[in-house]
Amino acid sequence: MSNAVASRSFWERPAFLAAIIVAVAIPLLLPPVPPLVDLPGHIARYYVELNLDASPYLRRYYDFHWALIGNLGVDLLIIPFAHLFGIELGAKLIVIAIPMMMAAGLLAVARELHGRIPPTALFALPLVYLWPFQFGFVNFALSTAFCFLAFALWLRLGRAGRTGLRAALFVPAASLIWLAHTYGWGLLGVFCFSAETAARRERGLGWPQAVIGGATACIPLMLPFALMLLWRSGAVAGDTGDWNPTLKLNWLVSILREHFQAWDVASAALIWAIVALAALRIDLRLVPTARIALLLLALLFLAMPRVLIGSGFADMRLAPVIAAIGLVGTTNAGGRLERHGGTIAAFAIAFLIARLAVTTVVFADLSRLWQRQLAAAEHIDRGSRVLVLAYSPCLNAWANHRVDHVSSLAVPRREVFTNGQWALAGAQLLQVTYRRGAPFVEDPSHLLRPPGCAEGPAKILRAVDVAPRAFDYLWLVDVPRAYWPSDPRLVPVWQDETGVLYRSPQAPPTAVSRTPTAG
Repeated sequence: MSNAVASRSFWERPAFLAAIIVAVAIPLLLPPVPPLVDLPGHIARYYVELNLDASPYLRRYYDFHWALIGNLGVDLLIIPFAHLFGIELGAKLIVIAIPMMMAAGLLAVARELHGRIPPTALFALPLVYLWPFQFGFVNFALSTAFCFLAFALWLRLGRAGRTGLRAALFVPAASLIWLAHTYGWGLLGVFCFSAETAARRERGLGWPQAVIGGATACIPLMLPFALMLLWRSGAVAGDTGDWNPTLKLNWLVSILREHFQAWDVASAALIWAIVALAALRIDLRLVPTARIALLLLALLFLAMPRVLIGSGFADMRLAPVIAAIGLVGTTNAGGRLERHGGTIAAFAIAFLIARLAVTTVVFADLSRLWQRQLAAAEHIDRGSRVLVLAYSPCLNAWANHRVDHVSSLAVPRREVFTNGQWALAGAQLLQVTYRRGAPFVEDPSHLLRPPGCAEGPAKILRAVDVAPRAFDYLWLVDVPRAYWPSDPRLVPVWQDETGVLYRSPQAPPTAVSRTPTAG
């Protein structure tokens, strides 16, 4: 099919593509705070980051020191956004931009790989709501969106023969993507290496020469290696391990995990079926760049453990990216399906609309539940210490109310201490300095799992013992009434169907184990 004919395809018209990029933001427009699992915890960190010096309350509980780490994407962007829009709206606007940039990146890469946008590439668009994004891994999602946009530019400059300009641009670009999140930089390296190796193979070079040449062409991406050495030479806590083949299979069917298991698994099956048909060259085919990238990413996925230097779900994050590069690298050109491009595109758009519609409904329902639970924050005195237990299903449960970190929104709203912040040396810049509430001071001490997968009600008994001595409030978020404690030292001041806030009148005056240094 000629470029002139391809340009007339309805799904490639600029107005249509712009409408798609805007449409993917719809599920995020209504909720005041996007209902992504970890996002409230991140918003709390942003607030501490920006207000620690000015708040006598925050200085009692937290410390924050800037450092060069590969996990600062939204932490840096929030600085101007919070100044212009406030902390919660600023975070929401950044989060809304992520799937839009991801959609633009996927479409741009497809165009550069094929010289046009094949209709099969449209099946990648629902992956803008990939499970890691829904989990609230916003720095990862931001860097992944940047990665696809940057890879499209890499391909375009290479096709135009502007390799010198490309090298000059990508020294800082790769570093900025690394700064957003290390993962995006690693993915960019795999993509660019695959493209350069494939290009040399197509020119007739043998595999050894092509691989060496591909690696050499990626030298402009290497500056973050030096940044990594600086970062990892400091105090970096966290384990590496938990290689689990059963979980890896679960990650593959969870690439669009959201709420309705049958719908999400069927959607994932459709996506993997298209990638498999292309990989096996059954009516579809993969361009060489995508074929090499798929192989490299699949090997990384198989080798990577679940926990990498303290960062959980490390291998899970790769699964949807593998699907995405496979789909944008797939074409129906030159096969029996070439004449059915319009039908394929229509089906892909219908799939996207269905996914967005369900996501919009799910997000609206979750947002309403969040707002009900957050009503408790209005009854908390500013600057208080709050021991939180949030009910979270076992990890194998498909759907949940995503309330793991919703209580963290009390930090920007009431400048309180809650025990849900991450405090991993070398991976997070925030430090928790309030230690009297141990063991309820950091993530995941705030999570209350059912008895089948954790200690269940026994954790509430421990919290009831600690709260009156070291906290002003005990807040049970979305916890079944059967678990609510009855203790004369705790006075209910707010309650809902599945949430209750207790005051601890016997709590001693607010104190910390040491005087923190302002960060």
